[in-house]
Amino acid sequence: MRGRFVRRIAIGFGIFFLFVFLIGWLGATLAGDAHGFPWFVFVPILLVLGFVAFGRAIRRTARPIGEVMDAAEKITEGDLSARAPVQGPPDVRNLAGAFNRMAERLEINERQRRDLLADVAHELRTPLAVIRGRVEGMRDGLYETDGEHLELIERETDVMARLLEDLQLLSNAEAGALRLHRERLEPRELVETAADAFATPGAEAGLELKTDVGAGLPALDVDRVRIGEVLANLLANAVRHTPSGGTITLSASQDPRGVAFAVADTGEGIPADELAHVFDRFAKSPESRGVGLGLAIAKSLVQAHGGTISAVSEPGRGTTIRFVLPPA
Repeated sequence: MRGRFVRRIAIGFGIFFLFVFLIGWLGATLAGDAHGFPWFVFVPILLVLGFVAFGRAIRRTARPIGEVMDAAEKITEGDLSARAPVQGPPDVRNLAGAFNRMAERLEINERQRRDLLADVAHELRTPLAVIRGRVEGMRDGLYETDGEHLELIERETDVMARLLEDLQLLSNAEAGALRLHRERLEPRELVETAADAFATPGAEAGLELKTDVGAGLPALDVDRVRIGEVLANLLANAVRHTPSGGTITLSASQDPRGVAFAVADTGEGIPADELAHVFDRFAKSPESRGVGLGLAIAKSLVQAHGGTISAVSEPGRGTTIRFVLPPA
Protein backbone atom coordinates (compact mmCIF):
# COMPACT_ATOMS: atom_id res chain seq x y z
CA MET A 1 0.00 0.00 0.00
CA ARG A 2 2.80 2.41 0.91
CA GLY A 3 4.66 1.69 -2.35
CA ARG A 4 1.58 2.35 -4.49
CA PHE A 5 0.84 5.55 -2.63
CA VAL A 6 4.39 6.88 -3.03
CA ARG A 7 4.40 6.00 -6.74
CA ARG A 8 1.11 7.83 -7.29
CA ILE A 9 2.39 10.95 -5.53
CA ALA A 10 5.59 10.82 -7.60
CA ILE A 11 3.64 10.40 -10.83
CA GLY A 12 1.36 13.30 -9.87
CA PHE A 13 4.30 15.61 -9.26
CA GLY A 14 5.89 14.42 -12.51
CA ILE A 15 2.75 15.21 -14.50
CA PHE A 16 2.49 18.63 -12.83
CA PHE A 17 6.08 19.61 -13.61
CA LEU A 18 5.68 18.30 -17.16
CA PHE A 19 2.61 20.50 -17.50
CA VAL A 20 4.54 23.52 -16.22
CA PHE A 21 7.38 22.75 -18.64
CA LEU A 22 4.98 22.51 -21.59
CA ILE A 23 3.34 25.77 -20.62
CA GLY A 24 6.73 27.44 -20.43
CA TRP A 25 7.76 25.98 -23.78
CA LEU A 26 4.48 27.10 -25.33
CA GLY A 27 4.93 30.59 -23.95
CA ALA A 28 8.48 30.83 -25.28
CA THR A 29 7.36 29.58 -28.70
CA LEU A 30 4.51 32.02 -28.91
CA ALA A 31 6.74 34.83 -27.73
CA GLY A 32 9.11 34.17 -30.61
CA ASP A 33 6.34 33.94 -33.19
CA ALA A 34 3.35 35.77 -31.82
CA HIS A 35 1.69 36.88 -35.10
CA GLY A 36 -0.78 38.87 -33.08
CA PHE A 37 -1.73 35.88 -30.80
CA PRO A 38 -2.40 37.06 -27.22
CA TRP A 39 -0.02 34.54 -25.64
CA PHE A 40 0.53 36.78 -22.61
CA VAL A 41 -3.15 36.09 -21.69
CA PHE A 42 -3.47 32.47 -22.83
CA VAL A 43 -0.39 31.05 -21.10
CA PRO A 44 -1.13 32.48 -17.61
CA ILE A 45 -4.68 31.15 -17.83
CA LEU A 46 -3.41 27.63 -18.58
CA LEU A 47 -0.90 27.91 -15.76
CA VAL A 48 -3.57 29.00 -13.28
CA LEU A 49 -5.86 26.16 -14.38
CA GLY A 50 -3.01 23.70 -13.91
CA PHE A 51 -2.29 24.95 -10.41
CA VAL A 52 -6.00 24.72 -9.52
CA ALA A 53 -6.33 21.15 -10.83
CA PHE A 54 -3.15 20.03 -9.10
CA GLY A 55 -4.17 21.76 -5.85
CA ARG A 56 -7.54 20.02 -5.85
CA ALA A 57 -5.88 16.65 -6.43
CA ILE A 58 -3.47 17.25 -3.54
CA ARG A 59 -6.31 18.41 -1.31
CA ARG A 60 -8.37 15.33 -2.17
CA THR A 61 -5.50 13.18 -0.92
CA ALA A 62 -4.22 15.36 1.93
CA ARG A 63 -7.56 15.93 3.67
CA PRO A 64 -8.34 12.24 4.40
CA ILE A 65 -4.71 11.69 5.43
CA GLY A 66 -5.11 14.60 7.82
CA GLU A 67 -8.22 12.90 9.25
CA VAL A 68 -6.17 9.76 9.89
CA MET A 69 -3.49 11.86 11.60
CA ASP A 70 -6.10 13.54 13.82
CA ALA A 71 -7.56 10.16 14.78
CA ALA A 72 -4.06 8.82 15.51
CA GLU A 73 -3.41 11.76 17.84
CA LYS A 74 -6.64 11.02 19.73
CA ILE A 75 -5.58 7.38 20.08
CA THR A 76 -2.24 8.44 21.60
CA GLU A 77 -4.15 10.61 24.08
CA GLY A 78 -6.17 7.59 25.24
CA ASP A 79 -9.36 7.98 23.20
CA LEU A 80 -9.53 4.45 21.75
CA SER A 81 -12.96 5.15 20.25
CA ALA A 82 -11.46 7.53 17.65
CA ARG A 83 -11.97 6.49 14.03
CA ALA A 84 -10.93 8.04 10.72
CA PRO A 85 -13.54 8.61 7.96
CA VAL A 86 -12.96 6.30 4.99
CA GLN A 87 -12.76 8.67 2.03
CA GLY A 88 -10.48 9.87 -0.73
CA PRO A 89 -8.52 7.85 -3.33
CA PRO A 90 -8.50 4.02 -3.04
CA ASP A 91 -5.09 3.86 -1.35
CA VAL A 92 -6.07 6.47 1.22
CA ARG A 93 -9.35 4.64 1.88
CA ASN A 94 -7.36 1.45 2.45
CA LEU A 95 -5.12 3.34 4.88
CA ALA A 96 -8.10 4.69 6.83
CA GLY A 97 -9.74 1.26 6.90
CA ALA A 98 -6.56 -0.38 8.22
CA PHE A 99 -6.22 2.33 10.87
CA ASN A 100 -9.83 1.84 11.99
CA ARG A 101 -9.34 -1.92 12.27
CA MET A 102 -6.22 -1.35 14.36
CA ALA A 103 -8.03 1.11 16.62
CA GLU A 104 -10.94 -1.29 17.04
CA ARG A 105 -8.56 -4.08 18.01
CA LEU A 106 -6.83 -1.82 20.54
CA GLU A 107 -10.20 -0.90 22.04
CA ILE A 108 -11.23 -4.55 22.30
CA ASN A 109 -7.91 -5.53 23.87
CA GLU A 110 -8.17 -2.74 26.43
CA ARG A 111 -11.72 -3.77 27.31
CA GLN A 112 -10.63 -7.42 27.64
CA ARG A 113 -7.72 -6.37 29.85
CA ARG A 114 -10.05 -4.50 32.21
CA ASP A 115 -12.50 -7.39 32.26
CA LEU A 116 -9.69 -9.86 32.94
CA LEU A 117 -8.42 -7.87 35.91
CA ALA A 118 -11.95 -7.62 37.31
CA ASP A 119 -12.58 -11.35 36.81
CA VAL A 120 -9.28 -12.36 38.42
CA ALA A 121 -9.99 -10.12 41.40
CA HIS A 122 -13.47 -11.65 41.70
CA GLU A 123 -12.21 -15.24 41.50
CA LEU A 124 -9.46 -14.64 44.08
CA ARG A 125 -11.74 -12.81 46.49
CA THR A 126 -13.66 -15.91 47.67
CA PRO A 127 -10.74 -18.21 48.59
CA LEU A 128 -8.89 -15.30 50.19
CA ALA A 129 -11.95 -14.46 52.27
CA VAL A 130 -12.23 -18.09 53.42
CA ILE A 131 -8.55 -18.28 54.33
CA ARG A 132 -8.61 -14.98 56.16
CA GLY A 133 -11.74 -15.93 58.07
CA ARG A 134 -10.31 -19.26 59.18
CA VAL A 135 -6.94 -17.80 60.18
CA GLU A 136 -8.57 -14.99 62.18
CA GLY A 137 -10.90 -17.51 63.79
CA MET A 138 -7.99 -19.73 64.85
CA ARG A 139 -6.06 -16.72 66.10
CA ASP A 140 -9.04 -15.57 68.20
CA GLY A 141 -9.70 -19.05 69.52
CA LEU A 142 -12.97 -19.57 67.64
CA TYR A 143 -11.55 -22.51 65.69
CA GLU A 144 -9.19 -25.22 66.75
CA THR A 145 -5.86 -25.37 64.94
CA ASP A 146 -6.59 -28.90 63.79
CA GLY A 147 -6.33 -30.88 60.59
CA GLU A 148 -9.86 -30.08 59.44
CA HIS A 149 -9.40 -26.32 59.38
CA LEU A 150 -5.87 -26.51 58.01
CA GLU A 151 -7.11 -28.80 55.24
CA LEU A 152 -9.76 -26.25 54.30
CA ILE A 153 -7.09 -23.53 54.06
CA GLU A 154 -4.96 -25.84 51.95
CA ARG A 155 -7.85 -26.49 49.54
CA GLU A 156 -8.46 -22.78 49.09
CA THR A 157 -4.78 -22.12 48.42
CA ASP A 158 -4.89 -24.91 45.83
CA VAL A 159 -7.81 -23.12 44.15
CA MET A 160 -5.77 -19.92 43.89
CA ALA A 161 -2.70 -21.79 42.69
CA ARG A 162 -4.69 -23.52 39.92
CA LEU A 163 -6.20 -20.21 38.86
CA LEU A 164 -2.78 -18.58 38.60
CA GLU A 165 -1.33 -21.57 36.73
CA ASP A 166 -4.24 -21.55 34.29
CA LEU A 167 -3.82 -17.82 33.71
CA GLN A 168 -0.11 -18.24 33.06
CA LEU A 169 -0.74 -21.11 30.64
CA LEU A 170 -3.42 -19.11 28.84
CA SER A 171 -1.21 -16.03 28.63
CA ASN A 172 1.75 -18.00 27.23
CA ALA A 173 -0.42 -19.77 24.68
CA GLU A 174 -2.07 -16.57 23.45
CA ALA A 175 1.30 -14.80 23.24
CA GLY A 176 2.83 -17.64 21.23
CA ALA A 177 5.39 -18.24 24.00
CA LEU A 178 4.18 -21.71 24.95
CA ARG A 179 6.80 -24.38 24.31
CA LEU A 180 5.36 -27.46 22.63
CA HIS A 181 7.17 -30.79 22.86
CA ARG A 182 5.89 -32.25 19.61
CA GLU A 183 6.02 -35.90 18.67
CA ARG A 184 4.41 -38.00 15.96
CA LEU A 185 1.29 -39.65 17.36
CA GLU A 186 -1.64 -41.61 15.99
CA PRO A 187 -5.10 -40.11 16.69
CA ARG A 188 -6.26 -43.44 18.08
CA GLU A 189 -3.63 -43.28 20.81
CA LEU A 190 -4.81 -39.85 21.94
CA VAL A 191 -8.45 -40.95 21.99
CA GLU A 192 -7.80 -44.18 23.88
CA THR A 193 -5.58 -42.49 26.48
CA ALA A 194 -8.23 -39.84 27.22
CA ALA A 195 -11.04 -42.41 27.31
CA ASP A 196 -9.12 -44.62 29.75
CA ALA A 197 -8.52 -41.67 32.07
CA PHE A 198 -12.25 -40.89 32.24
CA ALA A 199 -13.60 -44.42 32.30
CA THR A 200 -13.88 -44.45 36.11
CA PRO A 201 -15.31 -40.90 36.57
CA GLY A 202 -17.83 -41.61 33.81
CA ALA A 203 -18.92 -44.88 35.36
CA GLU A 204 -19.25 -43.28 38.81
CA ALA A 205 -21.50 -40.62 37.26
CA GLY A 206 -23.65 -43.28 35.63
CA LEU A 207 -22.59 -42.35 32.09
CA GLU A 208 -21.72 -44.45 29.07
CA LEU A 209 -18.43 -43.42 27.47
CA LYS A 210 -18.02 -44.41 23.81
CA THR A 211 -15.11 -44.00 21.41
CA ASP A 212 -15.22 -43.86 17.62
CA VAL A 213 -11.98 -43.61 15.65
CA GLY A 214 -12.06 -43.61 11.86
CA ALA A 215 -9.77 -45.78 9.78
CA GLY A 216 -6.79 -44.47 7.85
CA LEU A 217 -6.34 -41.26 9.82
CA PRO A 218 -3.03 -39.43 9.27
CA ALA A 219 -0.50 -39.15 12.06
CA LEU A 220 -0.24 -35.88 13.99
CA ASP A 221 2.75 -33.83 15.10
CA VAL A 222 1.51 -32.64 18.51
CA ASP A 223 2.41 -32.18 22.15
CA ARG A 224 0.98 -35.27 23.86
CA VAL A 225 0.48 -33.52 27.21
CA ARG A 226 -1.17 -30.38 25.83
CA ILE A 227 -3.61 -32.17 23.54
CA GLY A 228 -4.30 -34.54 26.40
CA GLU A 229 -5.24 -31.49 28.48
CA VAL A 230 -7.64 -30.36 25.76
CA LEU A 231 -9.39 -33.73 25.60
CA ALA A 232 -9.43 -34.01 29.40
CA ASN A 233 -11.02 -30.59 29.71
CA LEU A 234 -13.72 -31.39 27.17
CA LEU A 235 -14.47 -34.76 28.77
CA ALA A 236 -14.59 -33.23 32.26
CA ASN A 237 -17.13 -30.65 31.07
CA ALA A 238 -19.19 -33.37 29.40
CA VAL A 239 -19.23 -35.52 32.57
CA ARG A 240 -20.14 -32.48 34.68
CA HIS A 241 -23.07 -31.42 32.50
CA THR A 242 -24.54 -34.79 31.50
CA PRO A 243 -27.10 -36.39 33.84
CA SER A 244 -26.87 -40.02 34.92
CA GLY A 245 -27.88 -42.41 32.16
CA GLY A 246 -26.50 -40.18 29.42
CA THR A 247 -23.85 -40.88 26.82
CA ILE A 248 -20.54 -39.24 25.97
CA THR A 249 -18.88 -40.01 22.64
CA LEU A 250 -15.21 -39.24 21.99
CA SER A 251 -14.39 -39.52 18.29
CA ALA A 252 -11.67 -38.85 15.74
CA SER A 253 -12.48 -38.61 12.04
CA GLN A 254 -11.06 -37.48 8.73
CA ASP A 255 -11.31 -33.80 7.88
CA PRO A 256 -10.11 -31.88 4.79
CA ARG A 257 -7.81 -29.89 7.12
CA GLY A 258 -6.47 -32.94 8.98
CA VAL A 259 -8.03 -34.88 11.86
CA ALA A 260 -11.19 -33.77 13.67
CA PHE A 261 -11.65 -34.71 17.33
CA ALA A 262 -15.07 -34.32 18.91
CA VAL A 263 -16.60 -34.78 22.36
CA ALA A 264 -20.38 -35.11 22.11
CA ASP A 265 -22.69 -35.52 25.10
CA THR A 266 -26.41 -35.92 25.68
CA GLY A 267 -26.45 -33.41 28.49
CA GLU A 268 -28.24 -30.19 29.29
CA GLY A 269 -26.83 -28.21 26.38
CA ILE A 270 -25.85 -24.55 26.20
CA PRO A 271 -28.30 -21.67 25.60
CA ALA A 272 -27.83 -19.87 22.29
CA ASP A 273 -26.89 -16.55 23.95
CA GLU A 274 -24.08 -18.27 25.88
CA LEU A 275 -22.82 -20.48 23.05
CA ALA A 276 -21.05 -17.62 21.27
CA HIS A 277 -18.96 -16.93 24.39
CA VAL A 278 -18.07 -20.44 25.59
CA PHE A 279 -14.41 -19.97 24.62
CA ASP A 280 -14.07 -16.60 26.38
CA ARG A 281 -12.15 -16.22 29.62
CA PHE A 282 -14.25 -16.75 32.75
CA ALA A 283 -17.31 -17.70 30.71
CA LYS A 284 -19.33 -20.18 32.75
CA SER A 285 -22.86 -21.06 33.70
CA PRO A 286 -24.22 -19.86 37.08
CA GLU A 287 -24.13 -23.39 38.50
CA SER A 288 -20.57 -24.10 37.34
CA ARG A 289 -18.02 -24.84 40.06
CA GLY A 290 -15.02 -23.88 37.95
CA VAL A 291 -13.54 -20.49 37.17
CA GLY A 292 -14.41 -20.52 33.46
CA LEU A 293 -10.91 -20.85 31.97
CA GLY A 294 -11.05 -24.43 30.72
CA LEU A 295 -12.43 -23.85 27.24
CA ALA A 296 -10.39 -20.68 26.78
CA ILE A 297 -7.25 -22.71 27.52
CA ALA A 298 -8.43 -25.50 25.20
CA LYS A 299 -8.91 -23.00 22.38
CA SER A 300 -5.46 -21.49 22.91
CA LEU A 301 -3.76 -24.90 22.98
CA VAL A 302 -5.53 -26.01 19.80
CA GLN A 303 -4.59 -22.78 18.04
CA ALA A 304 -0.99 -23.16 19.23
CA HIS A 305 -0.97 -26.43 17.24
CA GLY A 306 -2.32 -24.65 14.16
CA GLY A 307 -5.85 -26.00 14.63
CA THR A 308 -9.37 -24.66 15.07
CA ILE A 309 -12.10 -25.38 17.61
CA SER A 310 -15.86 -24.86 17.57
CA ALA A 311 -18.97 -25.72 19.56
CA VAL A 312 -22.54 -26.62 18.64
CA SER A 313 -25.29 -27.22 21.15
CA GLU A 314 -29.02 -27.62 21.53
CA PRO A 315 -30.49 -27.02 24.99
CA GLY A 316 -31.86 -30.27 26.39
CA ARG A 317 -30.23 -32.35 23.64
CA GLY A 318 -26.52 -32.03 24.32
CA THR A 319 -23.32 -30.33 23.21
CA THR A 320 -20.53 -31.17 20.80
CA ILE A 321 -17.10 -29.56 21.01
CA ARG A 322 -15.02 -30.23 17.91
CA PHE A 323 -11.44 -29.30 17.10
CA VAL A 324 -9.33 -29.98 14.04
CA LEU A 325 -5.56 -30.49 14.00
CA PRO A 326 -3.41 -30.44 10.84
CA PRO A 327 -1.62 -33.66 9.83
CA ALA A 328 2.06 -34.18 10.50
